[in-house]
Amino acid sequence: MTAPIYKRVLLKLSGEALMGNRDYGLDNATVRAIAEDIKSVVALGVEVCVVVGGGNIFRGVAGASSGMDRAQADSMGMLATVMNALAMQSALERLDVPTRVQSAIPMSSVCEPFIRRRAERHMEKGRVVVFAAGSGNPFFTTDTAAALRAAEMRCDALFKGTQVDGVYSADPRKNPNAERYVTLTYLDMLARDLAVMDAAAISLARENKLPIIVFNIHEPGAFTAVMQGEGRFTTVVDL
Repeated sequence: MTAPIYKRVLLKLSGEALMGNRDYGLDNATVRAIAEDIKSVVALGVEVCVVVGGGNIFRGVAGASSGMDRAQADSMGMLATVMNALAMQSALERLDVPTRVQSAIPMSSVCEPFIRRRAERHMEKGRVVVFAAGSGNPFFTTDTAAALRAAEMRCDALFKGTQVDGVYSADPRKNPNAERYVTLTYLDMLARDLAVMDAAAISLARENKLPIIVFNIHEPGAFTAVMQGEGRFTTVVDL
């Protein structure tokens, strides 16, 4: 078995990644497949934490565009991420992977509040920590929350699970001539406006010298393969 490249990582999952082929909500088979891949990475000896989005249930930006107060809409979106985090915890624990959910919005009856040092201790003990409710603040995406948590947890890399196997010059599902990049710099991402993560997340990763690895979360075993330097993915670093 190939040794993992990183010791401690954060996996960012969008809410849409949990939908499978559904138009809304959670697909249990998809959630379980992702949980199995996380289990395989943990089995390599890697400390893993996860940030989940909520777009499969509610998107704050969409709510704001339809007339809702943006701060209220974002709060609803953060609550949606808690639902996804609990679903991921359930799937992981069915596979005997010890898991803790920590929410940036305190709700002690269903999960722990976010406490950085407690989260680090969980990871040191081999538990997967799922961070919910984004950063706890409106106007910030879960991508930015992922970069923030990765920096706080002193992760070696931020893994972004997407619908395609890396960063492309255009959406390869719409443009078959789109170019796939193997390596990019943070400034490339910003200058070319490559819509993989928002600018605040990329800037935060750059400030903390945090590599971003973009891969296809729906490819079976992709998280494990990329962790070992195999498969198809794009690495975003300062060259």
